[in-house]
Amino acid sequence: MKILVTGATGFLGRHLLPILHNKYPQADIVGVSSKDYDLMNPLAVERLFIENNPLVVVHLAAYSGGIGANRTYPGDFYYRNTLLTALVFEQAAKFKVQKLIYTMGGCSYPATAKSPIDESQMWEGYPQEESAAYSTSKKMGIVASRAYRQQYGLNSVVIIPGNLYGEYDNFRQGESHVVPAMIRRFYEAKLANADEIVMWGTGKPCRDFVYAGDVATTIPYFIDNYDSSDPVNISTGTTTSIKELAETLKEMTGFSGKIVWDADKPDGQMVKIFDVKKLNSLGLYSLTSLRDGLQKTISWFDQHYLNKTDGIRL
Repeated sequence: MKILVTGATGFLGRHLLPILHNKYPQADIVGVSSKDYDLMNPLAVERLFIENNPLVVVHLAAYSGGIGANRTYPGDFYYRNTLLTALVFEQAAKFKVQKLIYTMGGCSYPATAKSPIDESQMWEGYPQEESAAYSTSKKMGIVASRAYRQQYGLNSVVIIPGNLYGEYDNFRQGESHVVPAMIRRFYEAKLANADEIVMWGTGKPCRDFVYAGDVATTIPYFIDNYDSSDPVNISTGTTTSIKELAETLKEMTGFSGKIVWDADKPDGQMVKIFDVKKLNSLGLYSLTSLRDGLQKTISWFDQHYLNKTDGIRL
Protein backbone atom coordinates (compact mmCIF):
# COMPACT_ATOMS: atom_id res chain seq x y z
CA MET A 1 0.00 0.00 0.00
CA LYS A 2 1.29 3.47 -0.90
CA ILE A 3 -0.02 6.33 1.25
CA LEU A 4 0.49 9.88 0.00
CA VAL A 5 0.30 12.74 2.52
CA THR A 6 0.09 16.31 1.20
CA GLY A 7 1.14 19.06 3.58
CA ALA A 8 3.43 16.53 5.24
CA THR A 9 5.83 19.15 6.59
CA GLY A 10 2.97 21.20 8.02
CA PHE A 11 1.45 21.25 11.46
CA LEU A 12 -0.80 18.18 11.40
CA GLY A 13 1.39 16.38 8.87
CA ARG A 14 4.35 16.26 11.23
CA HIS A 15 2.16 14.63 13.87
CA LEU A 16 0.66 12.20 11.37
CA LEU A 17 3.69 10.73 9.57
CA PRO A 18 5.14 8.86 12.61
CA ILE A 19 1.69 7.46 13.37
CA LEU A 20 1.28 6.15 9.81
CA HIS A 21 4.74 4.57 9.84
CA ASN A 22 3.90 2.81 13.10
CA LYS A 23 0.44 1.69 11.98
CA TYR A 24 1.44 0.55 8.50
CA PRO A 25 5.07 -0.68 8.78
CA GLN A 26 4.94 -2.41 5.37
CA ALA A 27 3.42 0.55 3.53
CA ASP A 28 5.26 2.99 1.29
CA ILE A 29 4.43 6.33 2.93
CA VAL A 30 5.26 9.42 0.91
CA GLY A 31 5.00 12.88 2.42
CA VAL A 32 5.11 15.89 0.09
CA SER A 33 5.04 19.66 0.57
CA SER A 34 4.88 22.77 -1.59
CA LYS A 35 8.64 22.46 -2.11
CA ASP A 36 8.02 19.19 -3.96
CA TYR A 37 4.88 20.01 -5.95
CA ASP A 38 2.87 23.18 -6.54
CA LEU A 39 -0.60 21.90 -5.65
CA MET A 40 -2.22 24.99 -7.16
CA ASN A 41 -0.86 24.05 -10.58
CA PRO A 42 -3.00 21.47 -12.45
CA LEU A 43 0.01 20.00 -14.26
CA ALA A 44 2.01 19.69 -11.05
CA VAL A 45 -0.87 17.94 -9.27
CA GLU A 46 -1.23 15.53 -12.19
CA ARG A 47 2.53 14.87 -12.05
CA LEU A 48 2.23 14.21 -8.30
CA PHE A 49 -0.23 11.39 -8.97
CA ILE A 50 1.65 10.02 -11.98
CA GLU A 51 4.95 9.83 -10.11
CA ASN A 52 3.52 8.37 -6.90
CA ASN A 53 0.39 6.43 -7.96
CA PRO A 54 -0.98 6.29 -4.39
CA LEU A 55 -3.61 3.90 -3.11
CA VAL A 56 -4.52 6.25 -0.23
CA VAL A 57 -4.25 10.06 -0.08
CA VAL A 58 -4.40 12.11 3.11
CA HIS A 59 -4.91 15.66 1.88
CA LEU A 60 -3.72 18.04 4.61
CA ALA A 61 -2.26 20.80 2.44
CA ALA A 62 -4.03 24.11 3.02
CA TYR A 63 -3.35 27.83 3.22
CA SER A 64 -4.43 28.89 6.70
CA GLY A 65 -3.91 31.52 9.39
CA GLY A 66 -5.47 33.45 12.26
CA ILE A 67 -8.12 36.18 12.27
CA GLY A 68 -5.64 38.92 11.41
CA ALA A 69 -4.31 37.13 8.33
CA ASN A 70 -7.82 36.18 7.20
CA ARG A 71 -8.96 39.80 7.38
CA THR A 72 -5.92 41.04 5.44
CA TYR A 73 -5.70 38.40 2.69
CA PRO A 74 -9.22 37.00 2.11
CA GLY A 75 -8.74 36.69 -1.66
CA ASP A 76 -5.58 34.65 -1.21
CA PHE A 77 -7.27 32.36 1.29
CA TYR A 78 -10.22 31.77 -1.01
CA TYR A 79 -8.27 31.30 -4.25
CA ARG A 80 -5.50 29.06 -2.90
CA ASN A 81 -7.74 26.76 -0.90
CA THR A 82 -10.27 26.43 -3.72
CA LEU A 83 -7.50 25.19 -6.02
CA LEU A 84 -5.93 22.97 -3.35
CA THR A 85 -9.28 21.25 -2.85
CA ALA A 86 -10.50 20.99 -6.44
CA LEU A 87 -7.28 19.80 -8.09
CA VAL A 88 -6.53 17.01 -5.62
CA PHE A 89 -10.08 15.63 -5.73
CA GLU A 90 -10.00 15.69 -9.56
CA GLN A 91 -6.73 13.77 -9.81
CA ALA A 92 -7.65 11.34 -7.01
CA ALA A 93 -10.74 10.39 -8.99
CA LYS A 94 -8.84 10.20 -12.28
CA PHE A 95 -6.19 7.90 -10.83
CA LYS A 96 -8.76 5.75 -9.01
CA VAL A 97 -7.42 6.31 -5.51
CA GLN A 98 -9.09 3.86 -3.11
CA LYS A 99 -9.39 6.30 -0.18
CA LEU A 100 -9.01 10.06 0.16
CA ILE A 101 -8.98 11.69 3.61
CA TYR A 102 -9.71 15.42 3.56
CA THR A 103 -9.45 17.76 6.55
CA MET A 104 -11.26 21.05 7.01
CA GLY A 105 -11.83 23.45 9.90
CA GLY A 106 -14.68 23.98 12.30
CA CYS A 107 -14.74 27.62 11.18
CA SER A 108 -16.74 26.42 8.17
CA TYR A 109 -19.80 25.97 10.35
CA PRO A 110 -22.32 28.85 10.24
CA ALA A 111 -21.71 31.83 12.51
CA THR A 112 -25.22 31.21 13.86
CA ALA A 113 -24.58 27.54 14.68
CA LYS A 114 -25.69 26.54 18.16
CA SER A 115 -23.13 24.89 20.39
CA PRO A 116 -22.47 22.08 20.77
CA ILE A 117 -22.24 22.13 16.96
CA ASP A 118 -23.07 18.84 15.32
CA GLU A 119 -22.38 17.88 11.73
CA SER A 120 -25.99 18.46 10.64
CA GLN A 121 -25.60 22.25 11.12
CA MET A 122 -22.96 22.70 8.40
CA TRP A 123 -25.31 24.12 5.76
CA GLU A 124 -27.62 26.17 7.98
CA GLY A 125 -25.96 29.55 7.38
CA TYR A 126 -22.92 31.62 6.43
CA PRO A 127 -19.62 31.22 8.35
CA GLN A 128 -18.09 33.88 10.59
CA GLU A 129 -17.30 36.88 8.37
CA GLU A 130 -13.65 37.29 9.43
CA SER A 131 -12.66 33.88 8.05
CA ALA A 132 -15.42 33.26 5.52
CA ALA A 133 -13.17 33.31 2.45
CA TYR A 134 -11.06 30.49 3.89
CA SER A 135 -13.85 28.54 5.49
CA THR A 136 -16.21 28.53 2.52
CA SER A 137 -13.46 27.34 0.18
CA LYS A 138 -12.60 24.49 2.55
CA LYS A 139 -16.30 23.71 2.96
CA MET A 140 -16.42 22.86 -0.73
CA GLY A 141 -14.50 19.71 0.19
CA ILE A 142 -17.78 18.26 1.44
CA VAL A 143 -19.42 19.05 -1.90
CA ALA A 144 -16.42 17.59 -3.75
CA SER A 145 -16.53 14.43 -1.65
CA ARG A 146 -20.18 13.81 -2.46
CA ALA A 147 -19.87 14.83 -6.13
CA TYR A 148 -16.85 12.64 -6.90
CA ARG A 149 -18.33 9.73 -4.96
CA GLN A 150 -21.52 10.00 -7.03
CA GLN A 151 -19.86 10.38 -10.43
CA TYR A 152 -16.61 8.43 -10.06
CA GLY A 153 -17.05 6.24 -7.00
CA LEU A 154 -14.21 8.02 -5.19
CA ASN A 155 -14.25 6.88 -1.57
CA SER A 156 -13.44 10.09 0.29
CA VAL A 157 -13.86 11.05 3.93
CA VAL A 158 -14.16 14.55 5.43
CA ILE A 159 -13.00 15.12 9.00
CA ILE A 160 -13.42 18.39 10.90
CA PRO A 161 -10.88 18.98 13.67
CA GLY A 162 -11.70 21.54 16.34
CA ASN A 163 -9.26 24.27 17.36
CA LEU A 164 -5.98 22.47 16.79
CA TYR A 165 -2.85 23.22 18.79
CA GLY A 166 0.43 21.44 19.47
CA GLU A 167 4.04 21.13 18.39
CA TYR A 168 4.99 22.31 14.85
CA ASP A 169 2.21 24.91 14.80
CA ASN A 170 2.59 28.26 13.01
CA PHE A 171 3.90 30.81 15.52
CA ARG A 172 4.43 33.66 13.05
CA GLN A 173 3.11 37.05 14.14
CA GLY A 174 -0.02 38.00 12.24
CA GLU A 175 -0.57 34.48 10.92
CA SER A 176 -1.01 32.23 13.92
CA HIS A 177 -4.12 30.97 15.67
CA VAL A 178 -4.92 31.77 19.27
CA VAL A 179 -2.85 29.14 21.13
CA PRO A 180 0.47 29.61 19.30
CA ALA A 181 -0.07 33.37 19.18
CA MET A 182 -0.55 33.53 22.94
CA ILE A 183 2.36 31.20 23.69
CA ARG A 184 4.75 33.34 21.68
CA ARG A 185 3.49 36.62 23.15
CA PHE A 186 3.72 35.42 26.76
CA TYR A 187 7.11 33.84 26.11
CA GLU A 188 8.56 36.98 24.53
CA ALA A 189 6.94 39.24 27.12
CA LYS A 190 8.66 37.23 29.84
CA LEU A 191 12.03 37.50 28.06
CA ALA A 192 11.53 41.27 27.77
CA ASN A 193 10.42 41.64 31.42
CA ALA A 194 7.29 43.41 30.18
CA ASP A 195 4.84 44.82 32.71
CA GLU A 196 1.76 43.91 30.70
CA ILE A 197 0.55 42.17 27.58
CA VAL A 198 -2.42 43.30 25.47
CA MET A 199 -4.78 40.64 24.13
CA TRP A 200 -7.39 41.06 21.39
CA GLY A 201 -11.08 41.14 22.34
CA THR A 202 -12.74 40.65 25.68
CA GLY A 203 -11.56 37.16 26.56
CA LYS A 204 -15.18 36.02 26.79
CA PRO A 205 -15.40 33.77 23.70
CA CYS A 206 -15.31 30.04 24.38
CA ARG A 207 -13.54 27.47 22.24
CA ASP A 208 -13.04 23.72 21.99
CA PHE A 209 -9.31 22.99 21.78
CA VAL A 210 -7.93 19.65 20.61
CA TYR A 211 -4.32 18.46 20.63
CA ALA A 212 -3.05 17.81 17.09
CA GLY A 213 -1.49 14.48 18.08
CA ASP A 214 -4.93 13.21 19.15
CA VAL A 215 -6.44 14.15 15.79
CA ALA A 216 -3.59 12.43 13.96
CA THR A 217 -4.22 9.18 15.85
CA THR A 218 -7.76 8.99 14.45
CA ILE A 219 -6.75 9.09 10.77
CA PRO A 220 -5.80 5.39 10.41
CA TYR A 221 -9.32 4.51 11.56
CA PHE A 222 -10.81 6.58 8.76
CA ILE A 223 -8.41 5.01 6.25
CA ASP A 224 -9.41 1.49 7.26
CA ASN A 225 -12.99 1.66 8.48
CA TYR A 226 -15.00 4.73 7.49
CA ASP A 227 -16.53 4.86 4.02
CA SER A 228 -18.85 7.86 3.87
CA SER A 229 -18.82 11.48 2.74
CA ASP A 230 -20.75 12.45 5.87
CA PRO A 231 -18.21 14.56 7.86
CA VAL A 232 -17.10 13.81 11.41
CA ASN A 233 -16.10 16.33 14.07
CA ILE A 234 -12.76 15.53 15.72
CA SER A 235 -12.50 17.48 18.96
CA THR A 236 -12.98 17.24 22.71
CA GLY A 237 -16.45 18.71 23.21
CA THR A 238 -15.14 20.70 26.18
CA THR A 239 -15.37 24.45 26.83
CA THR A 240 -12.45 26.80 27.51
CA SER A 241 -12.81 30.57 27.49
CA ILE A 242 -10.10 32.67 25.84
CA LYS A 243 -9.57 34.41 29.16
CA GLU A 244 -9.08 31.05 30.90
CA LEU A 245 -6.63 30.02 28.18
CA ALA A 246 -4.68 33.25 28.63
CA GLU A 247 -4.49 32.88 32.41
CA THR A 248 -3.34 29.28 32.04
CA LEU A 249 -0.62 30.19 29.55
CA LYS A 250 0.49 33.13 31.67
CA GLU A 251 1.08 30.75 34.55
CA MET A 252 2.68 28.01 32.45
CA THR A 253 5.11 30.36 30.67
CA GLY A 254 6.04 32.13 33.90
CA PHE A 255 4.97 35.61 32.78
CA SER A 256 4.42 37.79 35.87
CA GLY A 257 2.93 40.90 34.26
CA LYS A 258 -0.65 42.00 33.72
CA ILE A 259 -3.07 40.90 30.98
CA VAL A 260 -4.97 43.79 29.34
CA TRP A 261 -7.91 43.07 27.04
CA ASP A 262 -8.45 45.34 24.01
CA ALA A 263 -12.22 45.21 23.54
CA ASP A 264 -11.96 47.27 20.33
CA LYS A 265 -10.49 44.23 18.59
CA PRO A 266 -12.83 41.46 17.32
CA ASP A 267 -13.78 38.48 19.46
CA GLY A 268 -14.96 36.35 16.56
CA GLN A 269 -17.76 33.88 17.24
CA MET A 270 -18.59 33.98 20.94
CA VAL A 271 -19.17 30.26 21.53
CA LYS A 272 -17.91 27.43 19.35
CA ILE A 273 -17.97 23.99 20.96
CA PHE A 274 -18.24 20.83 18.88
CA ASP A 275 -20.65 17.97 19.33
CA VAL A 276 -18.57 14.78 19.36
CA LYS A 277 -21.30 12.16 19.72
CA LYS A 278 -20.53 10.80 16.26
CA LEU A 279 -16.82 10.57 17.06
CA ASN A 280 -17.45 8.93 20.41
CA SER A 281 -19.70 6.34 18.77
CA LEU A 282 -16.64 5.18 16.81
CA GLY A 283 -14.66 4.63 20.02
CA LEU A 284 -11.46 6.03 18.60
CA TYR A 285 -9.08 7.61 21.08
CA SER A 286 -8.27 8.91 24.53
CA LEU A 287 -7.78 12.65 24.90
CA THR A 288 -4.72 14.59 25.97
CA SER A 289 -5.79 17.09 28.64
CA LEU A 290 -5.54 20.74 27.65
CA ARG A 291 -2.89 21.42 30.26
CA ASP A 292 -0.76 18.43 29.19
CA GLY A 293 -1.09 19.39 25.53
CA LEU A 294 -0.16 23.00 26.26
CA GLN A 295 2.88 21.85 28.23
CA LYS A 296 4.06 19.76 25.28
CA THR A 297 3.58 22.73 22.97
CA ILE A 298 5.35 25.22 25.24
CA SER A 299 8.27 22.81 25.79
CA TRP A 300 8.67 22.29 22.05
CA PHE A 301 8.50 26.04 21.39
CA ASP A 302 11.08 26.71 24.08
CA GLN A 303 13.47 24.15 22.58
CA HIS A 304 13.21 25.62 19.08
CA TYR A 305 12.73 29.34 19.65
CA LEU A 306 16.30 30.56 19.74
CA ASN A 307 17.83 28.44 16.96
CA LYS A 308 14.61 28.12 14.90
CA THR A 309 15.35 24.52 13.89
CA ASP A 310 13.10 21.75 12.56
CA GLY A 311 11.14 24.11 10.36
CA ILE A 312 9.64 26.16 13.19
CA ARG A 313 7.53 28.91 11.67
CA LEU A 314 8.49 32.09 13.48
